This record gives sequence, C-alpha cells and structure tokens, in this order.
Amino acid sequence: MKALVTGAAGFIGMYTVEALLKEGYQVVGLDSLNDYYTIQLKYDRLAQGGIACSHWQEGEMLQSATHSGYRFVKMNLVDQTRLTALFAAECFDVVVNLAGQAGVRYSIENPYAYAQSNLLGFLNLLENCRHYPVKHLVYASSSSIYGMNEKVPYSEEDKTDEPVSLYAATKKSNELMAHAYSKLYKIPTTGLRFFTVYGPWGRPDMAPFLFMNAILKGDPIKVFNHGKMKRDFTYIDDIVEGITKTTARAPISDIPFSIYNIGNSSPVELMDFISEIESVSGCKATLQMMEMQPGDVMVTYADTTRLQNDFGYKPSTTIGVGIRNFYDWFVRYVKV
Repeated sequence: MKALVTGAAGFIGMYTVEALLKEGYQVVGLDSLNDYYTIQLKYDRLAQGGIACSHWQEGEMLQSATHSGYRFVKMNLVDQTRLTALFAAECFDVVVNLAGQAGVRYSIENPYAYAQSNLLGFLNLLENCRHYPVKHLVYASSSSIYGMNEKVPYSEEDKTDEPVSLYAATKKSNELMAHAYSKLYKIPTTGLRFFTVYGPWGRPDMAPFLFMNAILKGDPIKVFNHGKMKRDFTYIDDIVEGITKTTARAPISDIPFSIYNIGNSSPVELMDFISEIESVSGCKATLQMMEMQPGDVMVTYADTTRLQNDFGYKPSTTIGVGIRNFYDWFVRYVKV
C-alpha cells in the first residue's frame, strides 16, 4: 500500500509518517514548508524521518536516509500542475491530508491564506483523488467547527453550521466538499475532528508550547478569558493511533463518507493545565490575565462514542503523562 501524507513536516504529519511506515506502507510525504512558524522546527521534524535539510527544489523527490519506504517532496497543494503530475506518477492507495493553514487567531489577520490552502488546496486533492482513484482519503478537520455549541460533549451529530472563526469555516467547508465528492464520485472519505493536540515536536504557536516556554524562562503568560476556558487536550500518540486505525478501513455505504471526533474526552481548565506544567517543571508561572479573544470558544469536549463503536479505540493518555513527556522533549530540544 502506498500513502500520500500531506503536511508531512508538520506536528501531526511527522508522527503519521512514522506510524504508517511501521504499518508497512510505502509513504510519500508532502509539505510546502511555509514560514507560518519557525521553519527550522519543520526541518528538524523531517530530519527525524531521515530527510536531510538541503537545497529544496520545488517538486524534487528526496529519499529518506533511514527509511527505504519513505520519500519526501516539497510542494504546495495549490500547485495544481505539480500535484496532478505527482498523482499520475505515484498511483496512491490512500491519502492522509494533514496540510493546511492552521491557527484560529491568524485566520482573522490573514484570511486569504486560509482560502488558498484550506479550500483551493483541498479541492485540488479531491480532484486528483477523483481522476487518479484512491481507496481512501482521510483528512484533518477540527473541533473548532462546533463553534459556541453549549451542549457538551460534542457529538458528530451536533450542529456545526455556526463557526466563530474563518479557520473553523474552512474546516467545515472541507467536510462538505468531501461529502459532495463521496456522493458524486464514490470516493471514500473520512474527516477527523482533532481536539487540541499537544506533545513533543508540537507547534510553537499553540498554548502548550507557549506556556512551557514562558514558564521555564520566567516570562509572563497571557491567559485569555482569565483562565475560564477548558480544552480537551489530546496527546499526539492518541491522535496518530486514531489516524492509522481509521485510515486502514474506508467507509462502505451508498455515500462512503464518515466523520469522527478524536479527543481525550476529559476537558482541562487552562489554570489546571498551567498548574500541571508548574508541577512538572518546578517553576512558577507569572500570569497576565486577558479578555476573551475573537474566534475563541469556551470549551472543547469530545464525545468519542462513534470512534469506540467502530474501531474499539478511545484516546487515554492522561494530562500528567502527556505533559511530562512534552517537558522532557522541550528541555532537550529548546534548551531553555
């Protein structure tokens, strides 16, 4: 089986490539290597998979030095010509789309980046899965599409048509686009709604990284809504196990389309999350209380009943274990 993993230099993408290689897949990783956050972190993630930082040529395929079954190509999903040539040459069995412009707050500052990457880029993927048929397209959605829903935990059956950020709107759009292609062209698609992913090699714009970095340096932490928010923090290993389990089994029905929440189902208040970092690091946080930010939601909380029923799987890593692992990596990599 041959898999295309987009966003392969990203946080979740790095781990997904590794997991699929262990499952016996031949993997092609793809990433645009944009500078939304420090590109060195992306290079370092690629190095973990044997892809050495070099003179990147757009469209050039690089062989991993450590995995015979892994190759990487620098490419933007918006580049329809190169993407189509890649599909025509490689004949992928499955596609795992983890690419896309991330970040809720950044979508307010730079909306066009989201339209390009998350909408046009995803459409290019769908069109190629149509013309070069794949057995399964799995793609990253987000818990943010639940918006300000007051009913918790969030179920896949809940209303998701009132997003509070453009980022969330693009993720909902991806689900609608995938449904249309599943109905029209019988492309099996699975959308995965991730809930606040954290762990080693995590994104530096996310709260876990920002909090850890500030606490260890003695800098103040911006705590929005005075800490009165809860997040369903989900450890990276649990997310990736969910990805590999769902990738291995495509939906089978008249419309081969499915959606799953992947979350820890145990929301943690921000102040408790900060306390956990303080406990692990032995450092005291300096708090700067802030008002609620545009696009933020009060709580995220995953109902994973559907995932459990269909795959016998439920994320289970506790916040204590996850933060300890994250801290151990952080002090080695960041060298605060």
